[in-house]
Amino acid sequence: MFSSAFSSAKEPAISSVLVANRGEIACRVFRTCRELGIATVAVHSDPDADARHVREADAAVRLPGAAAADTYLRGDLLIAAALAAGADAVHPGYGFLSENADFARAVRDAHLVWIGPPPEAIEAMASKTRAKRVMTRAGVPLLAPLDPAAVTAGDLPVLVKAAAGGGGRGMRVVRDLPGLKGALASARAEATAAFGDGEVFVEPYVQGARHVEVQLLADAHGTVWTLGTRDCSLQRRHQKVIEEAPAPDLPGHLERTLCDAAASAARAIGYVNAGTAEFLVSADGRPYFLEMNTRLQVEHPVTEAVYGVDLVALQLRVAEGAALGEPPRPSGHAVEARLYAEDPAHDWRPQTGAMHRLRIPAAAGVRVDSGMEDGDTVTVHYDPLLAKVVARAPTRREAVRTLAHALERARLHGPVTNRDLLVRSLRHPEFARGAPDTGFYERHLPALTAPPPAVCLAALAAAVADAQGRSRFGGWRNVPSMPQVKTYRCAAGALHTIRYRLGRDGLTADGFPGVRLLHAARDRVVLEVDGVRRTLDVAAYATGDVHVDTPHAGSYTLTPLPRHPDPAPRTEPGSLLAPMPGTVVRLADGIAAGRAVRAGQPLLWLEAMKMEHRVVAPASGTLAALHAVPGRQVEVGELLAVVTETEEKTP
Repeated sequence: MFSSAFSSAKEPAISSVLVANRGEIACRVFRTCRELGIATVAVHSDPDADARHVREADAAVRLPGAAAADTYLRGDLLIAAALAAGADAVHPGYGFLSENADFARAVRDAHLVWIGPPPEAIEAMASKTRAKRVMTRAGVPLLAPLDPAAVTAGDLPVLVKAAAGGGGRGMRVVRDLPGLKGALASARAEATAAFGDGEVFVEPYVQGARHVEVQLLADAHGTVWTLGTRDCSLQRRHQKVIEEAPAPDLPGHLERTLCDAAASAARAIGYVNAGTAEFLVSADGRPYFLEMNTRLQVEHPVTEAVYGVDLVALQLRVAEGAALGEPPRPSGHAVEARLYAEDPAHDWRPQTGAMHRLRIPAAAGVRVDSGMEDGDTVTVHYDPLLAKVVARAPTRREAVRTLAHALERARLHGPVTNRDLLVRSLRHPEFARGAPDTGFYERHLPALTAPPPAVCLAALAAAVADAQGRSRFGGWRNVPSMPQVKTYRCAAGALHTIRYRLGRDGLTADGFPGVRLLHAARDRVVLEVDGVRRTLDVAAYATGDVHVDTPHAGSYTLTPLPRHPDPAPRTEPGSLLAPMPGTVVRLADGIAAGRAVRAGQPLLWLEAMKMEHRVVAPASGTLAALHAVPGRQVEVGELLAVVTETEEKTP
């Protein structure tokens, strides 16, 4: 893979790497370092003091504080940590300071090896507006930016986009002119919070397009590899959810055009190390350059799987001065799904809490990259990524089937996740036919987030298992009982009341005429449903939640309700409660107590897990009270405002 130049590399061999990052990517880099005999150093904020990446590292250095701005975005602290721990190189991972030219320069100035591109190359691509100018000179096709003040109805829809950073932050689609001003303000605020740079620009929004990218790897000796394409069109909030390599159904000439454009972009800025050129491909097959990510991408494992390489190992060797040889050849197909603690059915709302169990079954061709283990906590401070699950197989169909199977059988006990959405996306007919465009979730989200069909059966299994836990004898056949009633709330919010009796004649349950109990224990219930044997695994936790997993009918999170709930209302009518823990970043213009508001009107914005979340009026009426203050931290369920609903006049 490398030429003999590796033995005569100009840079000394790396012996210890500090990863200036956290979570999954830190664990990923550490894994390769261990395989290469390189010592590892972690950094951590206070909430991450016992995180998996800290536990796995050979040494760790505390970054006092919780907010990213005080910890993982403090380049001076990161460099001081590297020097204190005796590291001789810094790997930035992705996000945070990975595309910050000043940080890369400071690392080099501290006589540490920077495992990434030259600061000048980062600088050239750091601003998307500057990058477009560079790409224009290099002859790479792109979308021309629009003057926000001159946008007309004929230009719509348009995309407001942060000039710095990535990950979907600071991006807004605008479909009507009155919404442009607010979108610009919102994107600027989010970009400033995420990247410290509020510059935004406007460009045409290409509907029905695919998001296709090219993996680059370049050495300091003039060699540039293009390691094929990836399709990343399945996105929510402009953030990728499912990625695959190679991009399916791309004509050969189009793939060559994209790879040639990516290589031209790399050579135009003297690029070295790993990077990615991202493109939009319109429905009629025209490619447009979007940006170059001057770092390792989240979705790099699909390229590794198809090309049989370790991109982190290649990054390390290029940083040591090695020369690339002949590029490897691809084989097979790989698909990756990002498993998040979030609720797609409720505006992709991020979730927090203890992850009691995170188990994805081992299988041939399946890889799991994660920064979490059983018992870890998803906090409000950072991205809610739980794991990346990757499947490789000889064909796309086999890879998709393997990935869906692995996700379906995962044990995910804790906050709500997007697992069901991922499985249904992979099995959707449109996805099966080939990579859809970026509007996939706009078209199909309601169907993809519908409650799973067997929730009532899961509630029955939970009730039967609960009865075994409460039994002194531990066996249902010897426990004649009075009729029992158990009510559960499912993750979607619906209530399910189970009325049943366990006795010597077995199970009798209202609404389940074709169900027979074959086995019951605290952790497993086996039912015969219309002649078909069904096994349901049940796990109850001290938090009160009950998780029921089935091999073929989905997984369910149920919360048992008390038989005699407190009849007193917990909040006054019209109360607007924080849907998640976070920070109030701003209030809507002109909003104040006493003002009239309409249902759905944005009142304020919360920042949680590096994203802004809009909080709207629950009804039309008068804003009777406003407790939210910009900069204030709020907990889930905390009172933000009260809207007194306007009474409809009877004619």
